[in-house]
Amino acid sequence: MIGGPQILSAIFLATSENWRRNSAAFVGGAAISIPLVVAAAYVFSTGVTEQGEPNTTVSTIVLVALLLAMAHTYQTREESEPPRWMGKLETATPRFSFRLGFLLMGFFPTDVLTSVAVGSYLAARNAPWTDAVPFILLTLLLLALPSLALVAFGERAETFLPKARTWMNSHSWIVNEVVLLLFVAMSLNNLLG
Repeated sequence: MIGGPQILSAIFLATSENWRRNSAAFVGGAAISIPLVVAAAYVFSTGVTEQGEPNTTVSTIVLVALLLAMAHTYQTREESEPPRWMGKLETATPRFSFRLGFLLMGFFPTDVLTSVAVGSYLAARNAPWTDAVPFILLTLLLLALPSLALVAFGERAETFLPKARTWMNSHSWIVNEVVLLLFVAMSLNNLLG
């Protein structure tokens, strides 16, 4: 869920002038939008058929969308360019960072798909919405890792983060494919299991 521009944004913000406030605002925005999308998908997916079986329509739609996203990610792996707004990250304000975290994690197509996959998975299992909390917390922890690395490792992290940003920029399609594959498996489990 955080492969690509999401983790790159977190790394850029962790290397910005006001990195503490920017990173906190970015994670704060994500902390609002991710639960909102998961909860919306959960509520939407709780519909049942007349026979009392779980509604598989949402899982089918999510599965098809995830497969299309995987195909698109693979086809465009060589063309991947950082978005223009990434140039603003080094001079970002906390307000911009918060908005970016909210919009990027809540409304970026692959993030919407993964959040919907989690919400619909829980609804199909009749699990409580609160079972999504570990997913949300893990996602937020991964987004916070660049700034946590700076706090824990100081100068060593300052030299490592630009290298990590370069590696992620050139290999983010692989990370995206692996994450999408995990959510494809969840969606298949909803439909078949």
